[in-house]
Amino acid sequence: MTLNEVEKYRLPVRILHWLHSGAFIVLFLTGMILYLPRVTFHSLEQWIHLTHLIATIVFVGVPVIYLIVFPRSAVRGLKMAFTWGRDDLKWFVASPRFYLLGDEKKMPPQGLLNSGQKIWWLLTILSGLTFAVTGATMWFFVKSASPPVLHRMILAHDISFIVVGAMFLLHIYLAFFNPKMTQALSAMTRGKVTAEYAKKYRGKWYEETAGDREEKK
Repeated sequence: MTLNEVEKYRLPVRILHWLHSGAFIVLFLTGMILYLPRVTFHSLEQWIHLTHLIATIVFVGVPVIYLIVFPRSAVRGLKMAFTWGRDDLKWFVASPRFYLLGDEKKMPPQGLLNSGQKIWWLLTILSGLTFAVTGATMWFFVKSASPPVLHRMILAHDISFIVVGAMFLLHIYLAFFNPKMTQALSAMTRGKVTAEYAKKYRGKWYEETAGDREEKK
């Protein structure tokens, strides 16, 4: 790590992110094909279902393994998704001008995750639980569950799919194309961002961890 860089995400977090994201992409694409039966090729439908189920195992299993192997880190991550303060509310007010017009004057200092990332993280947790419950019901109890219960499970699964799918596309745009998030990809590939970027866009997190970095020198 160079002197002008700081570590934002450690290797286990990055591995979790890419495995989970990869599984979600497979689920998203296969789910979309299954959701739109007109484009489903009947000769491939069985393989599409199998791919969807394998991706489901990875999608659910990877976070569970991470929770078992790195419980403290997992708890800290969960805590971030459910911890909200005054600066988060200010972020919602200032973010439209920031992302659309480039106005940074009223943006409050942010922590490791900004408020938008907290929303995505919270949605990932809640939708993941929804997908797990509804998917398990459709997988294991499709013949034994009553029609009303199965209908509710399918409806909840589809609504979660639509909402999370839309948010995922926004996540891709912000990570790869938004000019203000130029180091988002670096943070999740190399684990590092420049100190200047951290001070500017994650000022609260940078100040909170400055003491730890000084002690390690």
